[in-house]
Amino acid sequence: MIDETNPEETQNPENKVEETVEEVKETVEQTAEKVDVAQAAEETKPEPVAQVAELLDKTPHDDFDWSIGNRHTLSYSDDQIDKYLKEYEQSLGSLNDKEVVSGVVTAINDGDVLLDLQYKSDGLVSLSEFRDMPDLAVGDNIDVYIENKEDVKGQLILSRRKAKLIKAWNDLVDSYENGTIITGTIVSKTKGGLIADCGGLETFLPGSQIDIKPIIDYDSYVGKKMEFKVVKINEAIKNAVVSHKALIESDLAEQRDSIIATLEKGQVLEGVVKNITDFGAFMDLGGVDGLLYITDISWGRINHPNEVLELNQQLNVVVLDFDENKKRISLGLKQLQPHPWDTLPEDIVEGSQVKGKIVNIEDYGAFLEITPGVEGLIHVSEVSWSNQPVNAREFFSLGVEYDAKVVTVDREDRKMSLSIKQMFDDPWAEINDQFPVGSKHTGKVKNLTPYGVFVELKEGIGGMVHISDLSWTKRFSHPSEFTKVGNEIDIQILEIDMEGRKLSLGHKQLEENPWDTFENVFPVGSYHEATIIKKDDRGAIVSLPYGLEAFAPMKHIRKEDGNSAELDETLTFKVIEFNRDDKRIIVSHLRYLDDIRREAEDEVRKGKQVERNKTRAAIKKQQSSVERTTLGELDVFSQLKEQLAGSQPAAPAPKPEPTPEPEVVKEETPAVAEPVEEPAAVEEAPVQEEPAVAEETPVQEEAPKKAASDKPDDLKKIEGIGPKIAGLMNEAGIITFDDMAKAPIDKLKEILEAAGSRYRMHDPSTWPDQAALAAEGKWDELKVLQDKLDGGRK
Repeated sequence: MIDETNPEETQNPENKVEETVEEVKETVEQTAEKVDVAQAAEETKPEPVAQVAELLDKTPHDDFDWSIGNRHTLSYSDDQIDKYLKEYEQSLGSLNDKEVVSGVVTAINDGDVLLDLQYKSDGLVSLSEFRDMPDLAVGDNIDVYIENKEDVKGQLILSRRKAKLIKAWNDLVDSYENGTIITGTIVSKTKGGLIADCGGLETFLPGSQIDIKPIIDYDSYVGKKMEFKVVKINEAIKNAVVSHKALIESDLAEQRDSIIATLEKGQVLEGVVKNITDFGAFMDLGGVDGLLYITDISWGRINHPNEVLELNQQLNVVVLDFDENKKRISLGLKQLQPHPWDTLPEDIVEGSQVKGKIVNIEDYGAFLEITPGVEGLIHVSEVSWSNQPVNAREFFSLGVEYDAKVVTVDREDRKMSLSIKQMFDDPWAEINDQFPVGSKHTGKVKNLTPYGVFVELKEGIGGMVHISDLSWTKRFSHPSEFTKVGNEIDIQILEIDMEGRKLSLGHKQLEENPWDTFENVFPVGSYHEATIIKKDDRGAIVSLPYGLEAFAPMKHIRKEDGNSAELDETLTFKVIEFNRDDKRIIVSHLRYLDDIRREAEDEVRKGKQVERNKTRAAIKKQQSSVERTTLGELDVFSQLKEQLAGSQPAAPAPKPEPTPEPEVVKEETPAVAEPVEEPAAVEEAPVQEEPAVAEETPVQEEAPKKAASDKPDDLKKIEGIGPKIAGLMNEAGIITFDDMAKAPIDKLKEILEAAGSRYRMHDPSTWPDQAALAAEGKWDELKVLQDKLDGGRK
């Protein structure tokens, strides 16, 4: 059994640790048993046996430490154990969580890949994480990410996918910081560019960074492998923007420098149109770009470069300028052709006629292109013979053709001025014959301004009607209240300005100035019915007869009930100011009410005064009659007595008894009647005095008697008759409509004439006709007549 033990194998550190441990255990156990047997034999051996044992001292077994007798103990010294542990630790690698390490594939089976990481245990990774490596084989080196060195089962938890992502991100950061090149695969198209897979991370490739020339078809790049440079990263969301164009530009940088170094002004190069914009076109000159500005494409005006150029079109261009520092090159295409002004026909001189189309419009005029590159300016002053301002942007339109006359030509400065109006004869040459001052014409309204109306009488001839010359009676805040553009209007020529080519026109001058008559029709203090047509905080504008307008201040449109008059309300107004020069009339309804109230008070006061005068006259008359009786005329009483006594049947004496006069006599003269023998004679005395009183005042009693018999009518319903005139008519005995209808017109005029100068302006010729209809109750016909007669004033 001892011979089976090989000490050299136990001391060989290259054997596996596990096998060594097991062998050591077995050796220790066997050795312990042999030691026990040997000790027992030594105790029983004789001396010769001991000598034989000494001969065997030189065997390898003597090197074993036979002092080890306890089980589960190693037959190694401490130095050997330390040596073995150090060699064991050196054979293993140190691993940390959350790091990327490299391992060797030792086996592939059952959907797993076994990796040797030089650790105390091997790691397993799912074969599904190696889909990008179809040729995976034993012995390949693979980077993995350590998620956990030891789980609950003591196994390594590894991830190749995370290791790939970490490596890919590190590569992106390195490319961004150091400009290294990375490789990726275009996986899809997105808005504005492409998505590239760079080592498992998706990055964004903008469309402008795909190539140096614009890319239209993005789908053609899907699935292709490309090289990139990282131009932007976002640490927070682990995202990056890559560029393939940057690689191309870096390759072209040297080529561009060499091309620019050989450039000269005026050099003709061949290029390809790579991009077209609103302001020009970019051309590829073989590694370097140049700008062909829109004004250098053609001698003529063009609205957009695509009218002449196309993408990928090959052209010969000339170098106009370049900047070596900014790497900018300005190109020209039209410079390869002769200037149109150099080939302009010699027959185009001052006074010749040309034809072209409008290519540009400015506030001061329009440019007419005669041939491509040759333009002439039509100034706004050369559009029409009329002095009316012309708006070039409204008159001209792009692309419209016009015939014009050449006014000036400067071939050296390449300038030309044109005229449209000179294609026709100057209408102002015969203006005095066609439109003399004072003549009347009809024109067309061409424009309205706050201060007047521009009227065209003939092509090229027109003038302005000032807003103050539109109407004698109305004031307009804007001419649009009177007319509209396009309407026809009658005018009169007021003034001709040959130098300024201006006509001063008027519309109101077609009629006589009514203000000469209005001064008599609307004197201060006269009353008129008017309708409120406008109203504001200052007051109201009222419409008077004959189309005249007047102003009533706010406090003067207050009605009798205290409320302010409203729009479209018709009231009676009193003229309180008339200004013929300023054509201003100020009226007041409040003053009219004051006058009515004052007249009513005057009438009441006058009536009371008349009654008092009558009473005084009657008393005075009666007193004088009584005095004569007391002075010796008592024979009258005796005669009366005889008549009463002798003729009883013919004396119906009670008739005069109800009259008030006897009572007055009884009260005032009781003492005078005492000497009379018959008191009855005193009571009958007033019968003879009554006719005397009646004879005294026959005119004063006539009007009241008629008023008692006929019911008075409201004469103010007749247009032209106000409260004052109605009172005058009543005093003259014209109380009813029937009286007015029968009254002669001359009599009515005499009544007005006698009332004073303020009433002479009224025309009563239509009053009897109106009164006749009113007397018959034909109010509708009266209204029609009043409308026909313009309110009874015609």
